[in-house]
Amino acid sequence: MKSPRAGFRVPPETLDWLLEENNPSVRFNTLVSLLGRSPNGSNARDARRKLMARGPVPAILAEQQPDGGWAPRHRLYTSKYWGTVWTLLVLAELGADPDDPRVGRACEHVLESSWVPETGGFAVRPGYVGGDDKHAIPCLAGNMVFSLIRLGRLKDPRVQKSIEWIAEHMRYDDGDSEPPANHRYRRDEMCYGSHTCFHAVVKGLKALAEVPEETRSAAVRRCIRLGGEFMLRHRVYRSSRNPRRIGRAGWASFGFPNMWNTDALEILDILAALGFDDPRMEQALDLVEKKRDSRGRWKLDHTWNGKMQVNIERKGRPSKWVTLRALRALSRLSG
Repeated sequence: MKSPRAGFRVPPETLDWLLEENNPSVRFNTLVSLLGRSPNGSNARDARRKLMARGPVPAILAEQQPDGGWAPRHRLYTSKYWGTVWTLLVLAELGADPDDPRVGRACEHVLESSWVPETGGFAVRPGYVGGDDKHAIPCLAGNMVFSLIRLGRLKDPRVQKSIEWIAEHMRYDDGDSEPPANHRYRRDEMCYGSHTCFHAVVKGLKALAEVPEETRSAAVRRCIRLGGEFMLRHRVYRSSRNPRRIGRAGWASFGFPNMWNTDALEILDILAALGFDDPRMEQALDLVEKKRDSRGRWKLDHTWNGKMQVNIERKGRPSKWVTLRALRALSRLSG
């Protein structure tokens, strides 16, 4: 069933705002993810060259340590949100150039420090070689697979193994069943307990949305179907048992970038990217439209400014990043 918002068109004046030359990172992402231009097209290549030369991306890379990270190896995750895994996620969201050697060193640092060779998961603590599997968590795997694919590592065998790790280990329990006792990570109640962590599902789906549809394995397609249904059962961001209640505090506040956290807009955008178009998305769509201002823009409700390597936009002000995400979701659901 198609959304009644079919026929939505991006307002020209809002599009012009997103394409302004003063923010080449937003311009690049608008060209590629909203307008569907090739990243190798002349306009997109020019925007990417400029975003590597000015703005938050070069500021982040200027703080990179010789080993490719931004924090001591044992604190790649716990240094919130200036540590290495978080910084790699920000670079991916901003559209950093995969061919830049500094970006390549950052990817390799994460793979050497957090990726678990025996399973393909990602761990919050390094082990003797790679990540310590005892500390592998699903939201981190989703964020890192998303980031590594965005940063040009889709064909890396380690990333391919991690894609299948997500497909194998993502759970969709809604508090009405007992997780299997022999689950490899059953000890982690927060991630794999009787009610699956929303963030684990969202970040896993975010990663799998980056996998080209024609290359998705049967396990990945099944994971997308079940994970999407889990979120639709929750009307994107609400309690499955009481749809009048928001599932998690803050989910009606839109932010950028999201780290382990999420919000209704990010979830809606991911579901739309995966091809879901369902009446159970209507409450989230209503929320998005309600939060649009008179100029067709959305403000930044939530930010990690002051904790990241750089600040990105200003809280309470119209946000190009939030606006881009909203327009992208609405456009995907209008066809």
